[in-house]
Amino acid sequence: MIFDAVRLIGSCLVTQRSQTTFCFYPCICIYRQQEMVEKEKVGKMSSENERVCSPNKRDAPFFSWPWENLGNFKYLLYGPLIAKVLYSFYNDEIKKGAWCLHILILFEHRALVHQLWSTFSNMLFLNRTRKIDQRGVDFKQIDAEWHWDNFLILQAILASLLYLSFPSLASLPIWNPRGVLCCLILHIGISEPLFYWMHRLLHSPVLFQRYHWLHHSSKVTHPFTAGHTTFLEQLLLCIVVGIPTLGTVFLGYASITMMYGYLLLFDFFRCLGHCNVEIFPQRLFETIPVMKYLIYTPTYHSLHHKEMRSNFCLFMPLYDKLWNTIDAKYWDAHQEICSRKSSRVPDFVFLAHVVDVMSAMHAPFLFRSFSSIPFGNKIFLFPMWPYAFLVMLFMWAKSKTFLFSFYNLRGKLHQTWAVPRFGFQYFLPFAANGINNQIEDAILTADKLGVKVISLAALNKNEGLNGGGTLFTSKHPDLKVRVVHGNTLTAAVILHEIPQDIDEVFLTGATSKLGRAIALYLAPRKVKVLMLTPSTERFIKIQKEAPADCQKYLVQVTKYQAAKNCKVNILASFMHPLCFNTMVHNKKPSEMYHEIHQATRTQTRHDMQILNLALMQTWIIGKWATPREQYCAPSGTHFHQFVVPPIIPFRRDCAYGKLAAMKLPDEVEGLGSCEYTLERGIVHACHAGGVVHFLEGWKHHEVGAINVDQIDIVWEAALKHGLKPS
Repeated sequence: MIFDAVRLIGSCLVTQRSQTTFCFYPCICIYRQQEMVEKEKVGKMSSENERVCSPNKRDAPFFSWPWENLGNFKYLLYGPLIAKVLYSFYNDEIKKGAWCLHILILFEHRALVHQLWSTFSNMLFLNRTRKIDQRGVDFKQIDAEWHWDNFLILQAILASLLYLSFPSLASLPIWNPRGVLCCLILHIGISEPLFYWMHRLLHSPVLFQRYHWLHHSSKVTHPFTAGHTTFLEQLLLCIVVGIPTLGTVFLGYASITMMYGYLLLFDFFRCLGHCNVEIFPQRLFETIPVMKYLIYTPTYHSLHHKEMRSNFCLFMPLYDKLWNTIDAKYWDAHQEICSRKSSRVPDFVFLAHVVDVMSAMHAPFLFRSFSSIPFGNKIFLFPMWPYAFLVMLFMWAKSKTFLFSFYNLRGKLHQTWAVPRFGFQYFLPFAANGINNQIEDAILTADKLGVKVISLAALNKNEGLNGGGTLFTSKHPDLKVRVVHGNTLTAAVILHEIPQDIDEVFLTGATSKLGRAIALYLAPRKVKVLMLTPSTERFIKIQKEAPADCQKYLVQVTKYQAAKNCKVNILASFMHPLCFNTMVHNKKPSEMYHEIHQATRTQTRHDMQILNLALMQTWIIGKWATPREQYCAPSGTHFHQFVVPPIIPFRRDCAYGKLAAMKLPDEVEGLGSCEYTLERGIVHACHAGGVVHFLEGWKHHEVGAINVDQIDIVWEAALKHGLKPS
């Protein structure tokens, strides 16, 4: 009956799509973003092997998973088991539903084993010197491995079928020491050699081209790669797993502890082999030589993925030794990795910081799939918020700047380092010295290592904190590393987002570095800038920097209400015939809108949309704006912004631009995480500004006030090197 229900659910949902679905992780219920919706946002899955393989590669029998079309609805296949457990508890028949509960708990823990190994594998600050393959896991591989846990669903279904066929499985004892020994003998004597020969057969030309190529399409091994196989291969693996477990059951020595232990250890060693981090010291095999043949290492299995002609064993190289398929380069490769004292020195470093507690969970070493899509608040994050908050307190007290992520661009290593401070801490007066010390230590470390350029993220270059980086370059005049705040390119991106035919803008955060640069750039181009600032002294100082004949275009305002008199720009690129007929260029915005909308009562919806684009007031937001302040803007206003974090879009009748950002060149490799809320391959303009500084080979620091004359130069340099507006 349970599996009739499963089939019914599958037939009902096979064509449906949704954004979220139910997924199991230990102790909490997690909602995962539905795969199909996410891939529409970030691009369709592809892999290098699929590009070179013929289109019918996926047509082989038992290649695809039966629930492949369900997407993340596949987790509903656990539904009958959950229903059975709940029904048993409700009717006080716990023993009858215990087998279902064991299956759920066991497979939740198996998922946790993979997740913990994924976390360890991505903790670059712990294991970067022991990385076997120095390349990064890119978005294509992450998409390909998105449903790595299909095998857990398969084995849960098979476990349920076994119980229904052999009800005595529900009466296994908690512990039986004979069962452990029996299971070990069956594994070593039957499962290991059986897997070896099955694996060798899968590497035969016919079977490899039809099935096993999918597993090897992952260019860089990762714990999730262990589950990235075809349906047929997992059926074969079920036989390998079933021989020790069911064999022990039929011999009468099985126990619940043995079942849990064997399956969890099986997954543990599978993840170990694919983790791409060497964890076994060379001294272990020198002290106990026989261990070379009793347990494989991540280096051992990585060589199999690289060469594909050796190292076929499951966990024990003994069988490769027996049939002469051990890679001759293995011992030397293992020794080289274990003897490393340092990792490759990066050429460029982006010094980032955490925005808030929620976004801290967007790290690739927490949830790889989640970090590969733009950050957004998800339901599954809220139960983990208290734990993240405790981590934040620990980082505040003990942590130092650490390696967060990396990618390669044209053969050069680019890394992101994270200052262990959260956004709100930058506005605490007593925290300023500690933050500056963290930034200074990072700059000095980069200088010592030989990094060429270090770029400061948003709050790390705050004017009130360190003068846009001048504190460090003044204190250490002999720095070889170039310190870059990247604000020149940030200003360029914002200015190039603004339509060229506007003649008036409203600017908040007007006396900040970026606000000043934007105002001084626009004034010579005869664009009137309403600069919102209560400080007349700071305004006059900026105004005097403009050419004498352009100073009249800079106007101080002290209240948001002044924006109501800001001229509405009629954009030639979206000009509507009604704009010509009304001739209202010199009228107030309210009169202009009233007159034109009176004339458009009979216009189509499409005409009105064009009209709203044509009649647009431009706000450039450099300071947080409350809902009340945003409502001072007329309908149709476009909010360009450089405030961190970005303002919350309360107005449906207005357009909100994202933070200034640029897309990295197409040659980028190994990039597998999104930068905050930005789409894949897009980085904040201050990050991109540092990249341009490095690619150009400029020898000067870019700190302090923005050189307005350099804005167009930096913009052209960015385009020349293949960076694109986002």
